Amino acid sequence: MRTLCRYCIGLLVLDNPFMPPVAQSCNLWVKGPSLLNKVRWLGLRLGCILLIIILNSFGLPPAGAEPVTVSFLVSAFEVPVWQPLIAEFEAQHPDIHIEAIEGPSTSNIVEDLYVSAFLLGNAPYDLVYMDMTWVAKFAAAGWLQDLSTRVTPEQEVQFLPGTWNGGKYQGKLYRFPAVRADVGSMYYRQDLLDQLGYSPPETFTELVQISQALQAEGVPWGFLWSGKQTEGTTAMFMEVLSGFGGSWIDPDTLEVALDAPAAIAALDFLVNTLKQGLSPPGTVSYQEEETRRLFQNGQAVFMRNWPYAWSLITAPTSPVQGKVGIYSLVSQPEQLARACQGGWGWGISTTSPHPEAAWQVIQFFSSESAQRQVVQKFGYLPTLKSLYSDPDILAQYPHFAMLREIQEQTVLRPTIAQYDQASDILQRYLNAAFTQQLSSKAALTAAARETRQLLSH
Repeated sequence: MRTLCRYCIGLLVLDNPFMPPVAQSCNLWVKGPSLLNKVRWLGLRLGCILLIIILNSFGLPPAGAEPVTVSFLVSAFEVPVWQPLIAEFEAQHPDIHIEAIEGPSTSNIVEDLYVSAFLLGNAPYDLVYMDMTWVAKFAAAGWLQDLSTRVTPEQEVQFLPGTWNGGKYQGKLYRFPAVRADVGSMYYRQDLLDQLGYSPPETFTELVQISQALQAEGVPWGFLWSGKQTEGTTAMFMEVLSGFGGSWIDPDTLEVALDAPAAIAALDFLVNTLKQGLSPPGTVSYQEEETRRLFQNGQAVFMRNWPYAWSLITAPTSPVQGKVGIYSLVSQPEQLARACQGGWGWGISTTSPHPEAAWQVIQFFSSESAQRQVVQKFGYLPTLKSLYSDPDILAQYPHFAMLREIQEQTVLRPTIAQYDQASDILQRYLNAAFTQQLSSKAALTAAARETRQLLSH
């Protein structure tokens, strides 16, 4: 393409030393002063001008120009994930250079850095690599370009519905799914259930009954979950809340339902697991890693966690290797068990001077080939449906078949601009109930009141 541009420029300039060889090779060189040759020459020059205009409309740099740089900020531990793909992309697109800026390993600090850059104006990032909980806030602030006109219905159906819908705000798409999906899952000790002839539970009641039965056989804990005041606890509560038929905030109407009977029953269930000794007292300070270690050391029957834990729990050095299964979450008999959808994706900054180049990068990073590479090397969950039936991937990660089923029906956290504040309110009052400072009803009544005040401003 660059050569073609140079040829056209050479033909446009009279007496350019580059012109005659090119023209002769194309059988376009004309000699003589005849009117016909002059007309041909004029038509050739006009055609070259038109071709250059068309090429420029696609955002291609002029001949000899330096590659455009497309940058994004990413947690330090993920830099090795993207480096091979960056090298492959740059080899195929010499006009585009990708700069992955290494940030802290904690995602909320990375979010803060993005926010600070946008608030200061003229943020240096072309791409925004983000968790789906950031989408509404970033879009409402005007920091993300609307990607809706760039995608087609045919593209949409290739992706898991939760990962796609998690990139929307007020009906528009601002985040394109990346390879890294996430979904809440139930881990269980298959060997222990088999000993007593149990199947994995489908309801909250069955979960409690099986837990108590195996605790009577000497297993220390029945059900592990994370109760620390973090976003992970919000996600976990969304699943229990949905399983009881409740809801948190309707993103369309901003209606708050935290003080409804279903929500109170959901919180009562979690509080009772602590009171009854199914869950350890330390649960109120546990994040996912604390529960994972306890479960991996053979201290519990069930655990709610994310798919990342599978490779650690089933590693050859794990005490429970070969003894664990993964299953969908539980619910009330009349309700659908739905896991909380998580995951990461790509947006384009409104301050980017290179949106077309940024879009090319997004399409490459989210392609089936790129996702397959990352999945096979790092075990991340793909967002493309096709990879869940890929024989090579299933041979390497057989539990993906179950995770595909779980992701058919997921629950999304509310896509509202004030999400961070609303989640903080919920976490504080959940913790107050877990530590028995407030009853479930009092905690959620107060949380609902504060949330309504937040959304009314």
